[in-house]
Amino acid sequence: MCEDTRDIGRRGLFVTGAAAAVTVAGAGSAAADGADRETRTVRGTLPTGSPDFVYVPVEVPRGVRELRVSYTYDRPAVPAGTAGNALDIGLFDERGTGLGGRGFRGWSGGARSEFFVRADDATPGYLPGPVRPGTWHVALGPYTVAPQGLAYELTVTLTYGEPGAAVRPVYPPERARGRGRAWYRGDCHLHSTHSDGRRTPAAIGALARAAGLDFINTSEHNTTSAHAHWADVAGDDLLVLLGEEVTTRTGHVVALGTDPGTFVDWRYRARDDRFGRFARRIRRAGGLVVPAHPHATCIGCAWKFGFGEADAVEVWNGPWTPDDEVALASWDAMLVAAVRDGRGWLPAMGSSDAHRDPDVVGLPQTVVLADDLTREAVLAGIRAGRSYVAESKDVSLVLGVSGGRGEHAGIGERLAVGRDTPVTVRLEVSGAPGGTVRLVTDQGVLFTGGPLPASGTGTVEWRTTPAYAAYVRAEVRRAATDPVVPGPLVAFTNPVFLGRD
Repeated sequence: MCEDTRDIGRRGLFVTGAAAAVTVAGAGSAAADGADRETRTVRGTLPTGSPDFVYVPVEVPRGVRELRVSYTYDRPAVPAGTAGNALDIGLFDERGTGLGGRGFRGWSGGARSEFFVRADDATPGYLPGPVRPGTWHVALGPYTVAPQGLAYELTVTLTYGEPGAAVRPVYPPERARGRGRAWYRGDCHLHSTHSDGRRTPAAIGALARAAGLDFINTSEHNTTSAHAHWADVAGDDLLVLLGEEVTTRTGHVVALGTDPGTFVDWRYRARDDRFGRFARRIRRAGGLVVPAHPHATCIGCAWKFGFGEADAVEVWNGPWTPDDEVALASWDAMLVAAVRDGRGWLPAMGSSDAHRDPDVVGLPQTVVLADDLTREAVLAGIRAGRSYVAESKDVSLVLGVSGGRGEHAGIGERLAVGRDTPVTVRLEVSGAPGGTVRLVTDQGVLFTGGPLPASGTGTVEWRTTPAYAAYVRAEVRRAATDPVVPGPLVAFTNPVFLGRD
């Protein structure tokens, strides 16, 4: 490691450098921008195979009002099929960089080239608060590194003066005006300007209302900075849950509906065997653990941690694509395994993962049977699997299974009748003109209905027994364009289980 620790003036000392894998060369000279500001620029190179996170220490003396960081890095041409340079960035304060995030002050990934923090304000993605003296760290995350290496330039500016008044966060309420026990529509995976989204919370709120949503969940990449910016967006007609998209190098997971300000660390891989600790943190904070887009093809996006800690899984992410089809098939295989092994099952969800135009908020949306429009009731409905996923507010499904003596079970429930008891499966669909209905069991697709009429409304019935079908779930799809590949989903349900435990 090479470090530059030259005195930069009367105020204090920057200590610039990084882990042993980093070469720091040609550091710019210290500059005083008037009496109240000091700046240093340092240059370094990260080689291929560098650590996931490299921490550049910055010594902050007393009297600092604001810390500002900017950075650039080179993007050389690379051969086809080879990853180029991508460098993420974040900040930890004098409390350190230890796993768990006690010193966490913000993360912007690759979405911003500069940021600041001070007591009364901070760049979106970062947490306002006092700039206390001690050793801070700029966190560099080389997401991908070109064969030539990743050369970067980092500039840190300290501004001195009286700190502004501390910000007292105000969070959205945990209750909205509901309809009692009813079906509520939500989008649980959204990004704003507080991570790599391009929409403000206010803009997202307007789009959520237009999409007919009753609730949403804020899920910024690796930061909770947005939590205190949703109170004005929530209202009697829109419940705003708080969370985070925990974006590791081996998969992403949505922390859904956690207590305000709950930070979940992301600095580990599946091979490190640390995820269980942070899954428990999510649940202790009242939230759900929901692996996101488990078969996505972007680097680091596919889920590698297994599903033993999951409370639900995001099967449908944004517009329907082949990786969603794989996720659906994988989830169905997990249902079969749960039946075979006599253990609990994992409910499925769908969310838009909307970032910017033309991403559609509420495509898809999870429709949850909840006792009321509250955080506790919505999360309970999702955890129990009392839900289905639809592409828009126009699509509605009602799935139920009945026995001959008045027994009935709905989505996420069990019809506890004997193995050979005849049962009737009934599905009502609206809002899906031309859609094709499929009923799927542990054996696969056992019923396919004809196209729905132009009205988009229809009812199908199918009779079976628990011995023949351990569960049944419904799919509504558009017309297929390939005789081998099924058409894209319009909606699907969680299963109804048949037979006694």
